[in-house]
Amino acid sequence: MDEPLTDLPAATHTPLSVALIDDHGLCRQGLAELLQLRAGMRVVGSAGNPTDALALLHRETPDLLVMDLRMPAMDGLTLLGKLRAEGIETPVVILTMSDSPDDLAEALRAGVRGYLLKDMDPEDVMRSIARCGQGELVIAPAMAGKLSGLLRLGQAESPKGKTVKLTEREREILQFLVGGKSNKTIARALNISHDTVKLHVRHILAKLGLSSRVEAAVFAVEHGVSGHYPQAPQAPQTSAPDNPLPSHAAGAVRPPPR
Repeated sequence: MDEPLTDLPAATHTPLSVALIDDHGLCRQGLAELLQLRAGMRVVGSAGNPTDALALLHRETPDLLVMDLRMPAMDGLTLLGKLRAEGIETPVVILTMSDSPDDLAEALRAGVRGYLLKDMDPEDVMRSIARCGQGELVIAPAMAGKLSGLLRLGQAESPKGKTVKLTEREREILQFLVGGKSNKTIARALNISHDTVKLHVRHILAKLGLSSRVEAAVFAVEHGVSGHYPQAPQAPQTSAPDNPLPSHAAGAVRPPPR
C-alpha cells in the first residue's frame, strides 16, 4: 500500500475534517480512502445527491466540503447557492472533470476555496486539499493558465461610476491573485516581504471597492488588466480585510449549461 504523505501542511490542532459530495460512489469511496489513509484527514461523511448533501451539512460541520461540479440532480454551484442560503458557510473545493474557463470563473464568483481537476495526480489532489484547509485559494495548474488567458483577453463595458488606476506593482499582484497564489508565494516571486504583499492586496481591494481576493480575481477577469478599473459599489463595511476568501458566495450563482 502507498505510504502516507509526509509533506502536507501541518494541521494546527486536529486533523482536517472533510465532507464529500459526488454522484459517483466509487469516486467518493476512493477519495475518502486517499484522504484518510494517506493524507491523515478525517472524512465525516459523503453524499451522492443534493438532499443527502443538505442533510449531511446540517448534521456535520466539516472544515472543507469537496464537491463535484456536474451532477444529475443538481449542479455543484446551484447546490452551493442553496447551502449558503441556508446559512451553511463551509468552504467548498470543487473537484471536477470540467476544464472550462467559464466553469472556473463561475466557481470563483460563487466563492469556492479551490478548483481541482479529477485527472490531477492523486498526491497533488491531496496536497491541494490540504492547502485549501490552511486557507489558501488553490486552482489546478492547468486551470490557472486558462484563467490567466481569460485575464489577458477579458473585456467588459465599464459601468457608470468612478474609475480607479492600479499601479504596475498592483497589476502584477492582481495577476498572481487570479492564479490563486498565496501572499507567501507572491512575496517570493517578486522578492518583496510578506507584509508588503498584504499591504498591496489591501490597497487593491480598497481601490476596487471589493472585500476579498476571490472577488478581485473575478473582477480582473471581467474587466481585463489595463490598470484602469471601474470601482465596484461600496459594501457597508468600512475596511477591506486581507481575507483569502469571502465568507459567503459573491453574487448570484448561475448554473452552468449541462
